[in-house]
This record gives sequence, structure tokens and C-alpha cells, in this order.
Amino acid sequence: MSLLADAKGAAPVGGRLPDGLEWFDIGHSDYTALIDADTAFWSLVRTDEAARVIEDGALVRQWQDKRASFAEEMELLRFNLKPSAVYFNPTERCNLDCAYCYIPRDMRKNGEHMSRETLLDAMERLHAYFSSIMPPDRKPQIIFHGAEPMLNRDAMFEAIAQYGDRFRFGVQTNATLLDEEAIAFLTGHGCGIGLSLDAPVEAVADRSRKRWNGDSVFASTLTAIDRLKGYAGFNVICTMNRENIDQLVPMVEFLHEREVPACMLNFVRCTQPGGRESWVEDAVVSKAYLAALDRTHELFRATGRKLVVANFANILISILAPTARRLMCDISPCGGGRSFFALAPDGTLYPCSEFIGLPDFAGGNLFIDKIEDVLETPPFKLVTGRKVEDIAECAVCPVRHFCGSPCPAEAFEANGGMDKIGAYCDAYLDQAKYAFRLIADGIEADYLWDGWDDGTETTFGFGGC
Repeated sequence: MSLLADAKGAAPVGGRLPDGLEWFDIGHSDYTALIDADTAFWSLVRTDEAARVIEDGALVRQWQDKRASFAEEMELLRFNLKPSAVYFNPTERCNLDCAYCYIPRDMRKNGEHMSRETLLDAMERLHAYFSSIMPPDRKPQIIFHGAEPMLNRDAMFEAIAQYGDRFRFGVQTNATLLDEEAIAFLTGHGCGIGLSLDAPVEAVADRSRKRWNGDSVFASTLTAIDRLKGYAGFNVICTMNRENIDQLVPMVEFLHEREVPACMLNFVRCTQPGGRESWVEDAVVSKAYLAALDRTHELFRATGRKLVVANFANILISILAPTARRLMCDISPCGGGRSFFALAPDGTLYPCSEFIGLPDFAGGNLFIDKIEDVLETPPFKLVTGRKVEDIAECAVCPVRHFCGSPCPAEAFEANGGMDKIGAYCDAYLDQAKYAFRLIADGIEADYLWDGWDDGTETTFGFGGC
């Protein structure tokens, strides 16, 4: 939301300023950040010239002139969105037994598929709902999720074929059932495809992701990655956990070599016991994660080809252009129940897939209740009402609107309530500092999708004193 600011003079930096701004040490040799945490306004200021910037007053005056519009923009983003996506689980089952899965083990092993007729009925109901709230030139998105959606392949593919003119589709899969015919169908219909792989070494990847009988799925995932080479709409998710945390740099090298266009290095969520057992301490995960980001940049500079780490890119965009972010986990309230919701195979609606194993967060049923009524139920309101201002540690954090204190399911289950932080507070703080350092060095675009800012508008720019 701002450019770099320069001025003459020198002063130590620290403490909160009386005008509502505060200094934030980003760990850069030359720059520090001046932040209005309430509106997500920021400016980078040369540390040795900070006093003069404030004394001159030009930056502060321009910020004050724009502050109301910044606040209005954040209010719209945080409290006035309507859903535009559904995480659609067409089955409860999965053919893998991943250690950290947020879906309960018995459900994954013995659960039910959604029948073809029921799935198509759900699609029609979702179409009717989105048609009533979205402009006709915008398509809502369905992400077939799981468990393993490819176990219900025929019904899912029929829905994609019938409703491709009314929805954008994505499929998140473990890739074990992604044969050539399936890939041809999904790519032919322009579907986003997300695969899961936790390490570039089979022995490590198999520690947390394997079949129920213990067999490896590493080879089948690699086969799918190779088959998808050249398809812009696919990515690979790597869940950072205790078993693979030392493999993140080799992992991004591995994915870059295979010309994967984007990946996500996701923090393992501690909602379920398996996730909590796979948790990695903040300092350890930060060091490994930032080293992997560094390596993606080295590879880009060496080859001219990017491997975008999408979840970090989202943090970076949340700083550069808050309303342009693509993912809604890193905002408060999060996107669960606001910009998206989750549908279970029995029709139950949840704020997010992360809550599917938590029955108390069931808001209603697609086949019985109106979606607009479900969004107003107490289980949904508990999630959509979770604000960083109500979380003690977040209320005084300068980067609270670049982080959002994810994840509410994790905070509720692992830490005891919606007014608690999630599992990776310090790691998110480190991410924000790292992002600001990239901006200070003028290399932030190297970490983002080409054309990420198409359609955005600059609302504030300060050229210095």
C-alpha cells in the first residue's frame, strides 16, 4: 500500500508513534517499516533517516488523508464478502492413511461416497444459490476435495462435464488414480489440479503419506507430475511436518527441475491429533521454509523460470495489495464461511474442510436448509466472528492483517478457543518480515505470478521527502 520513503537525518527506531503509526523491525540492514496495523497501511523508511521522515510530516499527512479509505477497504475485505467457492467433498473415503490428515481416520477408511444423483442435485442447488448472489459474468469455483475425490471419479467427472459453463473447477488429489485418461479429461476441461507430495525422496515421503497397507505412493505421484508437465493449471502441495522439514530445499529443487509452475509449502495443521503429533517448532519451520524460498529465487535467477510458492506469494500480495490476495486463510476473519464453505458427502455444510471432523461446526444441510440461512448459524458465526482484535497476542501485533492468525479450527481444537492464536505465530511473523525485506530490495516480483497485479489499482504512493 505504499512505496519506499527517504529523508535526511538519523534516529533510533522503535516504539509506537503517537499518531497511530508504529515502527516494525523487518531485519533489514537499511530499511524499517512504518505500519498502521489497523488499516494495513505501511511504508518502508531508511532506518538512518527515520526521524527526518516523521519530522517533515509529508508521509504522515498523506497517510492521514487516505486513512479512512484504507479502513473502508479493509472493512469490505474482512466483513462484506459473499461466498464464491465451495470445497466439495464427493466422498468421505481415502485410499491413503496420511499421518496428519484433518479428516478422522474411521471416516476415511469406512466412509460413504456421494451418489451420482446426489452429487448432481448438489451441483444444481449450488448453481441456484450462486446465481442469486454473483454477477452473471463471474463464475463461482468448485474445488473437489477430500479425502480422495478421485475415488468418486465418474460422478465427479459428470458434474464437471455438465456444469463447466457455470463453474470453474479444481481437483485436489493424491494422484494415485490420476491416469492418462483422467488427466486428459481434467486438462481438457481447464480444471485446476493440485497434487500432494511431501519430499523428493521416497523413503521420506512415505513416512507421512502411504496406503493403508503401508505401500508407497511416491512413484505414482511422480508419474502424474511428469504427465502434467506443461500444464499451467497444476500445482504440488507439500505439507511441512516433523518428518520432512529438512527436505524443503531439496523439495523445491526437485519441483523446479520438473517444471512444476507452483507449489504450496503448507504448515501442518494441528486440528486433529495426527497433525499435533506432526507439528514442528516455529523456529525450525521458519528456518527451513525461508531457506526454501531463498532457493526458489536462486533457481529463478539462474534459469529465468519461476516456481511460485503460492501460500507465501499470498502473504506478499496481502502486503502489496490486500484485496488482490488469492487465498483467504491469512486474513481475519478467515475465508471460512465468508468467501467459501465446505460440503460433506452427506450434504452437511461446514465453514471450511478443516472442520469436517468437528461435528459441532456443522451449520446445516444443503439438501434441507437454505445456504444463506446456514451462513448465519452459530457454528458459522463462531468462525466468521473470529477477529484478531479479540485475540490478545494479535491485538498488539503490527502484522495482524498480513497474517490473520490462522487457523480457527486449529486454534479451537489445539489451543482451546477462537480467542487463541494458531500453532505458528512466530513463523507467520518471520514470513511477514521476510516479505518486507524482499520489497525493500526490490525483488518481490520474482516471487509472484507474472501478471499478478493485472486489474489492480494503486491507491497510495509516496515518493519521499
